[in-house]
Amino acid sequence: MSTAVAESLSVALLVAVLAFAVGRPRGLPEAVAAVPAAGLVIALGAVPFDDAWAQVRTLSPVVAFLAAVLVLAKLCADEGLFVAAGQAVARWCGKRPGRLLPGVFAVAAVVTAVLSLDATVVLLTPVVFATAARVGARTRPHAYACAHLANSASLLLPVSNLTNLLAFTVSGLSFGRFAALMALPWVAAMAVEYGVFRWFFRADLAAPLEPVEEALPVEVPVFVLVVLGGTLAGFAVTSFAGVEPVWAALAGVLVLGARALYRGRASVRGLLGATDPLFCLFVLALGVVVTAVVDNGLGSALARVLPAGSSWPALLATAAVAAALANLINNLPAVLALLPLTVSGGPGPVLAVLIGVNLGPNLTYVGSLATLLWRRVLREHDADANLAVFTRLGLLTVPLGLLASTTALWAVL
Repeated sequence: MSTAVAESLSVALLVAVLAFAVGRPRGLPEAVAAVPAAGLVIALGAVPFDDAWAQVRTLSPVVAFLAAVLVLAKLCADEGLFVAAGQAVARWCGKRPGRLLPGVFAVAAVVTAVLSLDATVVLLTPVVFATAARVGARTRPHAYACAHLANSASLLLPVSNLTNLLAFTVSGLSFGRFAALMALPWVAAMAVEYGVFRWFFRADLAAPLEPVEEALPVEVPVFVLVVLGGTLAGFAVTSFAGVEPVWAALAGVLVLGARALYRGRASVRGLLGATDPLFCLFVLALGVVVTAVVDNGLGSALARVLPAGSSWPALLATAAVAAALANLINNLPAVLALLPLTVSGGPGPVLAVLIGVNLGPNLTYVGSLATLLWRRVLREHDADANLAVFTRLGLLTVPLGLLASTTALWAVL
């Protein structure tokens, strides 16, 4: 197969897979389109089998970690962690409408950083809806905060986002060093998001509260918090030991899972289902399709665009290219395409790519799978995202966030 034909085929299949993932006709899982597409690019010679298999091997530890974290987040939700957090925010808010947004920001930022962005979108967003209703606040600013922070608050730790794990794997950084380098960019992104949200939703936030009947108090799951703290410490320990972080996540799952099984609050089948195996298969298949696109033209095109070095202009340009690519082909394919081109430049360009692919998706619905999941959660609560509002909010937060976070990264480096 000629390079031109291989490139056209690979791009067409990638577009088809992403379109299917966005629309999910009849509720079918994303893997229904991704797996045949991966088989086609291999069968037709757009990517050699050895290269496809190498990509699968590279992604396998990352996907295993994703599955473990999904189960860990589900166990935390079953133990009432998110409901307890929502009630704590409601109590702190009291009768002051301006307090709910910082409370939601704080909880969403921590949940995203520790339990990944999927936990914020799928498990925390419904709690935020209930919390806003309980205190009588308008839900719109707080619901949008969950979507934005699921992306932007995932800068902090290697375990916060699938894109982070991919970058962490090739960066050569330890867990602690990664967190240290990204702490200031994370704070900068949160500051920009909060400032814009306070201004953009000023009318909603100033509206008087209309509280409903007080909900029954939920006991804070102290045991779960202790296990989470131990799991987070385990991520750092495994990093120093040169062990995959999936083992620390698995340890947390085993402790909470065994407890839930013993108490009859979970089943083995339910825990296995929480790994979302079809979504994990989708990630592996998507990686193969992206390999075909990169090898047949995208890689060389990006290499001509990306600047070299870790100067402030170079880092900012790298973050901007990553953000643009994330909004064109989704952030997961974008990071898979960009990492091989930036890893030789050291941690600076790699982390700049992360800033782009994590903050950039707040501009469009298709920028990240997390945003697509968030829209489904809203529909389940008889609400829907307004495209005009989402876009205007993104146009304010994304450029400012990229500038602030990249500048912070350059200063730390």
